[in-house]
Amino acid sequence: MLHEKVAAVPLARGAIVGSKISDNSNSVEDASPRDEPPNGGLHAWQQVAGSFFLFFNSWGTVNTFGAFQTFYQEDFLFVVSPSDISLIGSTQTFLLLIVGVASGPLYDIGYFKTLIVVGSLLVFLGTMMTSLGLKYWEILLSQAICTGIGAGLTYIPFVAILPQYFSTRKVFATAIATSGSSLGGVIYPIIFQQLQPKIGFSWATRCIGFVNLATCFFAVIAMRARLLPKQRRMLIEIAAFKEAPYAIFCAAMFFAYLGFFIPIFYVQPYALEARVMSTELAVHLVPILNAASVPGRIIPGILARKGNPVAVLFGAAAVSGVLGFAWIGIHNAGGIVAFAVLYGFFSGAFVALPAVVLTALTPDPSTLGTRMGMCSTVCSLGSLCGAPVAGALLSNTSGYHALQLFSAVATLMTGALLGGQLTVGRK
Repeated sequence: MLHEKVAAVPLARGAIVGSKISDNSNSVEDASPRDEPPNGGLHAWQQVAGSFFLFFNSWGTVNTFGAFQTFYQEDFLFVVSPSDISLIGSTQTFLLLIVGVASGPLYDIGYFKTLIVVGSLLVFLGTMMTSLGLKYWEILLSQAICTGIGAGLTYIPFVAILPQYFSTRKVFATAIATSGSSLGGVIYPIIFQQLQPKIGFSWATRCIGFVNLATCFFAVIAMRARLLPKQRRMLIEIAAFKEAPYAIFCAAMFFAYLGFFIPIFYVQPYALEARVMSTELAVHLVPILNAASVPGRIIPGILARKGNPVAVLFGAAAVSGVLGFAWIGIHNAGGIVAFAVLYGFFSGAFVALPAVVLTALTPDPSTLGTRMGMCSTVCSLGSLCGAPVAGALLSNTSGYHALQLFSAVATLMTGALLGGQLTVGRK
């Protein structure tokens, strides 16, 4: 998730922005050019709570897919390869990132509330239609495409809203909001895995949909934009890729997202198929991994503010890559739980730090949104390819060794590129 600082200008009600008239339905408050973020108060903290629930239902849903991967691979009606199953989760992530970038211009011209409402409804609709799916293509359309597009439409609103309400306390507010993704990745797998054996796949999934609806409804009611962007930003700045630090960082993030989701999707199937632990414990591995990522997103941010964010991300990538190699040799319950905890913690930096690094790599703040969007597009391609390639390796080789090796090498490549960026930066 790449966070964006949005240059903004206050608008009076009734002002015409692009082709849309800003009024009460647009949820933009009156403001004078000298207005400063309130840095607190009821309305400001409502935005944090609303953003928390949007993270909860977008990235939290993505982080939940490991539980569905296990169920589809082991128990569901259709019989398809692990690669085809993981394509559902990777497509969902790809659409979240790429639709989020494409929806930026809609936010720029005043469709803040519309993006939240439509996105939330699509997430809910996709989840409920998933509960009705019996064939692979039905699950792909509902869980991957419908839910992914819905999550992508909410991407820019929850990224852009907090800087309008917080300046001095922005880091703290953002840390609270982004923790929603990890909490969603803890709660949703538990709901599914506890209810599915008792009430079946359909109703377990519908229960997740009802939680989607309730929490997104709060976000729709609570969130209001104070300001709109001063100008529409460019979608592409080709010249940025001619800057070595930026180009190297984008390449590093491609490999990060290529390997990042593989343990999240496959750690539970591995534990069950390799029989390293009981089913009762194995189904909690995804929630354990996501719970460990909460401090893994906050602590690196604190360290990055006091030092070099590229160096912190380099260390996290290096350790995550080593853990990927260690996963190959884990054949007991204690080891796989320790792997889930450590990987969740260190890989959390892949979510928390890219925006910090990109801010440091952008000499002109007015182009920050464009550069973040371009890097997000690169990340989306990595996320689309990574898990399906790993699934293909699993189907065409004996055991999980090739899948684990692919994940570890991709993550270590991230570390190598970031190390190269540190070297370039010293020259």
